[in-house]
Amino acid sequence: MKNKTIYYQDIGLQAYQNAFDKQTVLFEQLKRDKIHNKHSEDKIITNNYLLFTEHPHVYTLGKSGKEEHLLIDAEKRKQKSVQFIKTNRGGDITYHGPGQIVGYPIIDLDNFDLDILAYMRLLEEVIIQVLALYDIKGERSEGETGVWLDVGTAKVRKICAMGVKTSRWITMHGFALNINPDLTYFNHIIPCGIKHKGVTSMAKELGYVPDNNRLKQQILEVFAREFDAVIQPETIF
Repeated sequence: MKNKTIYYQDIGLQAYQNAFDKQTVLFEQLKRDKIHNKHSEDKIITNNYLLFTEHPHVYTLGKSGKEEHLLIDAEKRKQKSVQFIKTNRGGDITYHGPGQIVGYPIIDLDNFDLDILAYMRLLEEVIIQVLALYDIKGERSEGETGVWLDVGTAKVRKICAMGVKTSRWITMHGFALNINPDLTYFNHIIPCGIKHKGVTSMAKELGYVPDNNRLKQQILEVFAREFDAVIQPETIF
């Protein structure tokens, strides 16, 4: 039986490690449920979750990333109050900070008949469709994850980074959409390990800061539509 209900909670401003721990609790529970279902006739319906959060300044390095893509030493990081954390998602280095909407879907891809590639393209499509509501043309860049603007031109720039981890078709980590972050923090890394491509935000493109709560609601509505899911608010933590 496919469960297409996604339980949603906005957990607010969270230190990166705190949010990682919350994800991991759900991720490991879903893995245990999948293992149980493989070995038992008494099947458990696996749940799906979506957490929204925002992080204090932090650089995170994916498991396949290169530490030399971090261009700022420990002393300067301390001065700028920015952490550096190695994490278990795919991808290289990125920045999280105030002014982003960070989304962490912890879902069973079997519930949605998706493989990893299709899941990533669907996540990108959610953000592309949300940006279109603001007349921003988001695009994919071949061979790279996330959502970009002006692909194929000298002005190409990323507006939403993505990186995930999967095990037994369970996902964690997700996307970080730049609403109005301090973009100067990206100057101290090679974002996602990709040189010579810029980073932007919705506020920079629009000339104003869009309403955060409205944006979150729009993301939820588009997510539900694209994943053919029911999103149900829930106090998970």
